[in-house]
Amino acid sequence: MRSLLKTQLRQAVLVTSTLLTACGSAGYSVDSATSACRQNPAYCATMAGEEAVVPTTVRGATELASVGAALRVLTPEARSAIEDALVECVEWANAEVNLRRFGGNSPSRSECQEELGKDPCGKKVTRAMQLGTEKHHLARQCVENKLGALIPGRFSLEQRYRNNPQTGQKQLISQEEARALRQQGCGDELKGTIVPDVVIHSGNPLEVLAVYDFKFPCPASNYPDWRENTNASQQGEAYFKLLGVGPDLVAPIWRIIRWGGSPR
Repeated sequence: MRSLLKTQLRQAVLVTSTLLTACGSAGYSVDSATSACRQNPAYCATMAGEEAVVPTTVRGATELASVGAALRVLTPEARSAIEDALVECVEWANAEVNLRRFGGNSPSRSECQEELGKDPCGKKVTRAMQLGTEKHHLARQCVENKLGALIPGRFSLEQRYRNNPQTGQKQLISQEEARALRQQGCGDELKGTIVPDVVIHSGNPLEVLAVYDFKFPCPASNYPDWRENTNASQQGEAYFKLLGVGPDLVAPIWRIIRWGGSPR
């Protein structure tokens, strides 16, 4: 079954072309560095007119039911199938943006460090941030397609969480609430919240089984660890403390980097 899952997961078909769009307003919290565009349009490079053919997968009802049922307890087979999908999407997004921006080459260190300006909150925006944001958007589209076929209803993308001070329990923050808070300033009201790129759950986003964050090192020789984020020293720990699950990183070349461990 594991071999079958992996084989079918890697089969891709063409889907309707998806245009990249502009992004939300400013805000800063313990977020993925490549998710910055969701909070500040200054991180985004609008790619109007450029199309992305997003990899997806077609699976039989038997395999879908099998993997979906396994999500009540995340089996090694289900985890492997999910992580293969995440890795494929991240590597595809990385290659796609590098092809558009650098003819298929990887950006140099100097290109990554190039400053493109400042955001409305006065923070500098580098080429690495912009590229990471573009790659993040493509990876998200790909993951939504693949996991939507593999484990429908058992995953969340960019779901914001925070600790409820009254109950001491984690709670979900709706997109509407996050937008309303963000409009009040540069995200100070959202401090203490987290936004993992991918959460695998039982069907209830509060019952977390696995957590993943995308990283797109720039240059590619950089090790994809939490230090890429402004709040690096707290980010992974905050995920673990609030969700009760150690977050794994997903990065091109490196594949899966385990929380406190080594690449898979």
